[in-house]
Amino acid sequence: MEEKECLECGTAIFGRADKKFCSDQCRNSYNNKLNSDSNNQVRNINNILRKNRRILMELNPNGKTKAPKSRLLEKGFDFNHITSIYTTKAGATYHFCYEYGYLPLDNDWFALVIKN
Repeated sequence: MEEKECLECGTAIFGRADKKFCSDQCRNSYNNKLNSDSNNQVRNINNILRKNRRILMELNPNGKTKAPKSRLLEKGFDFNHITSIYTTKAGATYHFCYEYGYLPLDNDWFALVIKN
């Protein structure tokens, strides 16, 4: 019978024939290394989206209001990251961060809304 080695640390593995790791610690360590690059990018984007949502929520406590672009920017809003776009029959395009959204208006103002 061929002796198998742990994919993480290389020590001999005993037990089931399909076992790949010598311990839960090695399995976790191996999978964390495998996923670290993509997880960091996803984590960073999710942090930006959550921050955008918090800003919209803070500026729009009553469900519908207006705010200048400068106010959004001073709080750190990132217009490059949204979760969805909704275009009305009239052609107005709303940008959303989860359920909180905004509609660009004239003179760098935005209508802030909540999707029901």
